Amino acid sequence: MTAAVPTRRSGRWIERWDPEDEGFWKATGERIAHRNLWFSVLSEHIGFSIWTLWSVLVLFMGPEYGLTPADKFLLTSMVTLVGAVVRVPYTFAVAVLGGRNWTIVSASLLLVPTIAAFVVMKPGTSFTTFLWVGLLAGIGGGNFASSMTNINAFFPLRRKGWALGLNAGGGNIGVPVIQLVALAVIGASGGPCVLLGVYIPLIVVAAGCAACFMDNLATVKNDTGAAIDAARDAHTWIMSFLYVGTFGSFIGYSFAFGQVLTIQFGRTPLQAACLTFIGPLLGSLIRPVGGRLADRYGGARITLWNYVAMAAATAVLILASREKSLPLFVSVFVVLFALSGLGNGSTYKMIPGIFQAKALAKGLEGEAATACGRRLSGASMGLIGAVGALGGVGINLAFRQSFLSYGSGTGAFVAFLAFYGACFVLTWAVYLRRPAGQAATMATAETKPQLSYAEV
Repeated sequence: MTAAVPTRRSGRWIERWDPEDEGFWKATGERIAHRNLWFSVLSEHIGFSIWTLWSVLVLFMGPEYGLTPADKFLLTSMVTLVGAVVRVPYTFAVAVLGGRNWTIVSASLLLVPTIAAFVVMKPGTSFTTFLWVGLLAGIGGGNFASSMTNINAFFPLRRKGWALGLNAGGGNIGVPVIQLVALAVIGASGGPCVLLGVYIPLIVVAAGCAACFMDNLATVKNDTGAAIDAARDAHTWIMSFLYVGTFGSFIGYSFAFGQVLTIQFGRTPLQAACLTFIGPLLGSLIRPVGGRLADRYGGARITLWNYVAMAAATAVLILASREKSLPLFVSVFVVLFALSGLGNGSTYKMIPGIFQAKALAKGLEGEAATACGRRLSGASMGLIGAVGALGGVGINLAFRQSFLSYGSGTGAFVAFLAFYGACFVLTWAVYLRRPAGQAATMATAETKPQLSYAEV
């Protein structure tokens, strides 16, 4: 008979963890998994806020700071780049130190960029100094990778879409929250140091909660072979490309939206702050919905049609940009944010499903198939998350070049439209197109239905 209680060793380490065992899950596993999920969300939420801190701080930086619009786009691009790169080591840190222990460390590290920004945020500071301090804020982007890797190990496959969507959505919502706090600070005639002063104690709270309420899973171990296998697997890079289109859009637009409103439409920082939080908020809240829909209908199907909608919204944005229609531009941009969030949930749900299907295709069954799928999906998530975040770099650089070349963001939107079209074609060709002859053999005993990725 399967024991219903997880085996623990000294400290907050759990030795035995088997969420696929229904009895184990119902007895104690679900409660423990959800407790770790909520406090992981808190730490990741603060991490996202610090990562996107400079998307807000640039709104405070008026002419007295001596920065051009191109300087600001370059600054936010570099912050995004660091956040993307550190996701790789953050993914493997969970297995080295434990999910709880690394959450404490990664949350505490957020004090460094926050305090540094508090010190330098004043007119007269050189652009180089702002750039170096901004690069420090990029470490907040790494919290997503370690949090997702950790939570992925806590939940059974049938619940991963919801759990990963909720974890990521709760973290993503750190973007609109810091924008709302900035709106309140600007509205109260406060300066950037007031905003930074709000977050310093919150970082301490997040680290303290991780120490008191989270657990480490001894079953999560670094597997260099898994990382190599994941890097060699074509699906890792295909999903990375698709994630560029969803999460890259979300984080890139989060950094750029306020600047586009101030530069192209002449909005004041207060007017821009009143609008910028809406899109990231909806995009964050809808991410778990994307995961839930993917659980029910298949992540590939949801992702495919989501790209159709993203392309359509981008086409309308091009029209709004050319006509300089602020109401249409803002409303459709908010829709595009929501679609990027929906796609974030559906694409991330696809990852464990793809590797589970590959394990079944190899002839593995039961726990062996589950372990193989979990091994490769966990290793691939860090790479996919890192490459996906690079999309945010591309978006900010595209806006920078578009404004330098054309004086508006229209050129960038044309490039984004073409990219979403490529994502649609790739999703259909790899995960939904039925190969020739497969339809005729689906009913035969020799057919392996798990080879179809339509349900992932």
